[in-house]
Amino acid sequence: MSFERIAITDAAAEVVKKLKGEYGELIFHQSGGCCDGSAPMIFEKEDMYLDESDILMGQLVGVNYYMNEDQFEYWKHTHVTVDITEGRGSSFSLEIPLGLRFIIQSRVLTEAEHDFLNKD
Repeated sequence: MSFERIAITDAAAEVVKKLKGEYGELIFHQSGGCCDGSAPMIFEKEDMYLDESDILMGQLVGVNYYMNEDQFEYWKHTHVTVDITEGRGSSFSLEIPLGLRFIIQSRVLTEAEHDFLNKD
């Protein structure tokens, strides 16, 4: 049996596809920093520097989704779904000029999901 930590709604996936068409290769990042730093942000792949503190959570619409390890400690017991909503966030994420922003919906992992995803 296989489980994933992350998913995306159809509406958010459509926005990602539009952004990929305009900007090319992209990357999602959730840093946990100030302002909207704890919200998922999407950047052109070359504009985002990753280091050993960034954890690959999975891939959404062909875009890798990374979370900073400090933030991951808060989220590792949850399944994360990326969604989209109207409104401007306080970030440099590529969807902001569209009058949209990515948000997270989450739920606690089931026992089976937790055991599979949090193996040592």
